[in-house]
Amino acid sequence: MSDLFWLTDEQMERLRPFFPKSHGKPRVDDRRVLSGIIFVNRNGMRWRDAPREYGPHKTLYKRWGDMGIFMRMMDGLSAAKAEPQTIIIDATYLKAHRTASGLPVKKGDPGRLIGRTKGGMNTKPHAVTDQNGRPLCFFITDGQISDYTGASALLDSLPMAQWLLADRGYEAGWFRDALEEKGIRPCIPGRRSRGKPVKYDKRKYKRRNRIEIMFGRLKDWRRVATRYDRGPTVFFSAICRAATVIFWL
Repeated sequence: MSDLFWLTDEQMERLRPFFPKSHGKPRVDDRRVLSGIIFVNRNGMRWRDAPREYGPHKTLYKRWGDMGIFMRMMDGLSAAKAEPQTIIIDATYLKAHRTASGLPVKKGDPGRLIGRTKGGMNTKPHAVTDQNGRPLCFFITDGQISDYTGASALLDSLPMAQWLLADRGYEAGWFRDALEEKGIRPCIPGRRSRGKPVKYDKRKYKRRNRIEIMFGRLKDWRRVATRYDRGPTVFFSAICRAATVIFWL
């Protein structure tokens, strides 16, 4: 197939420092397996339908997802290239397919991080980007969870920045106070229900659409736009892979 995806030698060199050490039996071709994983995620096919050029589908599915390797790749590459003087926070909805949400949760399982909203069954990724809309960190929750919960979870992950841009969904006194304690100035419009209007830099706020563009590009990857994976760790890895390839390689 002429339209198969293959990582270049240069891209592999950037990723190699984040590979786990091989213990005992040597791993199969990393370039072949990683390229296959990216191909499946981008095109939305089942793992078992991956082209044979990428090797056994079970190898693609199991590679490193539960080890946090793909999150480490995104964190490491973004740390070297990010421009976090201004950061942006927002969240979106990703629809869960029935294959991901239809089975009951086992006893002791923390859950699949899938919740019911007006739009159906969804997972909600919360994200922080740099001023150019390139993702720095993610946090996923059930679809019905509020933006405040994601903001609280991401607070400790925020880089040193001068400004944070966010929409009215993040308008809360505790969040503004937490940002100011970290030396970050919030650029968040006040809710219309507020008695006293909140002043904010409207010109700077226009850059907030960069994070919406980022979410749109992530959703071009079909296994991100629609969640087929039952396990939240596998799905979170897919989001990190897409972010790494699109924005940091």
